Amino acid sequence: MSPAPIDSQYSTLSSSLTLGADEPDRNLALELVRVTEAAAIAGGHWVGFGDKNRADGAAVDAMRSFLHTVHFNGVVVIGEGEKDEAPMLYNGERVGDGTGPEVDVAVDPIDGTRLTALGINNALAVLAVAERGTMFDPSAVFYMEKLVTGPEAADLVDLRLPVKQNLHLIAKAKGVKVNQINVCILDRDRHKPLVEEIRAAGARTKFIMDGDVAGAIAAARSGTGVDALMGIGGTPEGIVAACAIKSLGGVIQGRLWPTSDEEKQKALDAGHDLERVLTTNDLVKSDNCYFAATGITDGDLLKGVRYEKDRVKTQSIVMRSKSGTVRFVDAEHHSSKWEPWARQA
Repeated sequence: MSPAPIDSQYSTLSSSLTLGADEPDRNLALELVRVTEAAAIAGGHWVGFGDKNRADGAAVDAMRSFLHTVHFNGVVVIGEGEKDEAPMLYNGERVGDGTGPEVDVAVDPIDGTRLTALGINNALAVLAVAERGTMFDPSAVFYMEKLVTGPEAADLVDLRLPVKQNLHLIAKAKGVKVNQINVCILDRDRHKPLVEEIRAAGARTKFIMDGDVAGAIAAARSGTGVDALMGIGGTPEGIVAACAIKSLGGVIQGRLWPTSDEEKQKALDAGHDLERVLTTNDLVKSDNCYFAATGITDGDLLKGVRYEKDRVKTQSIVMRSKSGTVRFVDAEHHSSKWEPWARQA
């Protein structure tokens, strides 16, 4: 029997907390976890097999299939697209069951395909959703300079400041010495000058091979051993991370970083100011967005997929910015149900 409707005469619920029919609701969180679980389970069969393309292909197939069961009318604005020349989950593809709220969708079936292929930590299946038209368009410039930290220093740091000054601001906000600050950074030759600045300031570095979405989340969460993320990484990954950071209360700042004169001109033609520092709210305008991720390999954020005799075990995280809720989901799946996604010997 359906519950009786609440009499508005006696309700104390603020109208700002009620949901409209065109707005993503709380049930969407668990639907999204099902999608990232599917991608992780399918891609996870290829962990350590040295073939990142097949791993990614398996994860894409699974994610796309499960996305079409989700109750929303979605458009992929950050997909496999130009980067991977993928025929599925491309920018502009419509996903979802076509009903419910209209949303922007950002996908990365495997954030860390090389990590997956080599069996290295921190590969994730990632999905982010926000209200339609609220995600930054990353198509003009693929890379951006980033600064991420947690809520303690969110209102203090500024990407335009010297590295040393930002690190001292983070240390002061956290109530620690600067030599206790750990900075996550992609292991790239382009970061050698940045690494020298970080170390000269007295802070420590933690290198990651790939997967700066996981690095950004670690920088925004307490208890991870990471206090900040700095350096140049993918613009799409920055937008995906912004959806998570909206729930965590930290900050991500970015500045577009063209890699060629052609890309620079493309950005200018699109109306971008290359000196502008983009904030979390610039990257994702919506205050009602979702982030979901499932571990593929073990990492700082999540455990990887475990394949047992008759069970598959996954660990996921799902966040919703409107409520500020962060949930960890440990799940067991019957192996037989996932045989269509298994790697064929």
